[in-house]
Amino acid sequence: MTRVIGIVQARMGSTRLPGKVLRPLAGRSVLGRVVRAAQDSAKLSDLVVATSTEPGDDAVADECSKLDVACHRGPVDDVLDRFVGALDAHPADAVARFTADCPLLDSEIIRLVADVYQAVPGLDYVSTSIARTLPRGLDVEIIRADALRALHRVATDHHRVHVTSYAYTHPELFRVLGVTLTPDRSHLRLTLDTEEDLALMHAVADHFGDVSVPLATLADWLAGQPTLRALNAVVRQKRLEEA
Repeated sequence: MTRVIGIVQARMGSTRLPGKVLRPLAGRSVLGRVVRAAQDSAKLSDLVVATSTEPGDDAVADECSKLDVACHRGPVDDVLDRFVGALDAHPADAVARFTADCPLLDSEIIRLVADVYQAVPGLDYVSTSIARTLPRGLDVEIIRADALRALHRVATDHHRVHVTSYAYTHPELFRVLGVTLTPDRSHLRLTLDTEEDLALMHAVADHFGDVSVPLATLADWLAGQPTLRALNAVVRQKRLEEA
């Protein structure tokens, strides 16, 4: 079986919502929720949080100790270098990339994407975001380790911040596969970038508590909560080049 390591990128220095990765939701940090979902997938051989060497990110390293999860530290602006450094320290055949601002991550979707990756020989990259049917905040992507190292050699500018973007914007160079799930729930925004997003996260955590909620259950509940859905409906997602 292919050895897949999970790497969670996390830092305190968000421009729109500083310290968001350690905000508490029903007694557990946002980062803690991401770590739990990744571990609950039971598809990862190891899990590492990749943060920066900035003093402000000492808090992230401290949280990793509390969560009993490995932590790798590298350049603040070169996230791709952080990922390769984490991979060097924890060798694997492939990397599942997660971001620490997705506290509603669904372990069932992680399992599905990992199964797809294992089932299709020769894939360089698989992702749920190539043709989006999932809400922002629940995407899963896996990249072959050798492909990640290839990106490290050629990627520049914003591609070094988004880690895998050079691969899926150059499908002529990499074997890329998109995974779509039905029904289409891409109209929902379930990521954490702004105060409006945080208000929605708190509403979800207040209702469900400190548990991982399957997307279908969460979407069905939100379908009857138009006021909550409106909280962050107008938040603009940054363009790829705005990193």
